[in-house]
Amino acid sequence: MRFARAGLVLGCILAVTSCSGGDETANGAAAADEASPALEAALASIPGPGEPDLAAVRAATERFRDVSVALAEGYVPDPSGMCITAEMEGQPAEDGAMGIHYFRPDLLGLEPGPPNPRVNGTSTYTDFNQPAILLYEPQADGSVELVGVENLVFQKSWAEAGNASPPTFHSVAYKAMMDDPATEPDEAHGFEPHYEAHVWIFRENPNGLFTPFNPNVTCAHAAH
Repeated sequence: MRFARAGLVLGCILAVTSCSGGDETANGAAAADEASPALEAALASIPGPGEPDLAAVRAATERFRDVSVALAEGYVPDPSGMCITAEMEGQPAEDGAMGIHYFRPDLLGLEPGPPNPRVNGTSTYTDFNQPAILLYEPQADGSVELVGVENLVFQKSWAEAGNASPPTFHSVAYKAMMDDPATEPDEAHGFEPHYEAHVWIFRENPNGLFTPFNPNVTCAHAAH
C-alpha cells in the first residue's frame, strides 16, 4: 500500500468529509464475471486454524464490487488519488499494479500527529472477512472494479500485543515494510513500519495469490 504526501493524507483520512481527490464519483457497478478456473483453483488454498477459506472471504466481500457499498460502510479512497503500479515502488513494470486503495480508518487505527508525519496507527487487525483495505482497478468509463483485498498491521502495535513474528494468512507471512533512509525510494510508502498482506480473490494473479503486485491489474485508465 502506498500513500503520497503522508501528512496531507493523514489529515484527510481523519477528516474524511472535507477531503477531495478520491474516486468517489465512480459508479462501481458490480462486475458480472465469475472466477476463472485458475482463480477458483487458487481459492482452494488451505486456511490455518481459525482462518476463513478464500471462497468464504470472496463471498463475504462480494458486495464491495459496488464501490458505493464500500463508501457507505466507511471505506474511503486514498486521498492522493494514486493508482499504484510496481514501477512506482521501484519494481519491474511487468509486475503490474495494486490499483487504488480504499480503506477503513477505524480498522487501521489511524492516529493524528504533528504536521507531515509518517502515517501511524494502532492496527493489529487481520480479519479478511471484513478487510481493512479494498483494491480497485480504474476502468475506461470512470468506474472502478474490485480486484483484491488487503490487511495492514503496525509493527509496534503488533509487538506490543505480544507477537514475536509477523502475522500470517494461509501460512504466508505478511510482508514487512520499513523505510531505509539510505535509499531514495520510500520502502514503507509514507507509513511507519508495518506488515501488509494482499489477497487477489477477484482478479487472477499469475505471480501468486498473495504477491503484492498483479500483472493482470492496470492503472492505464487512472486519472492521477
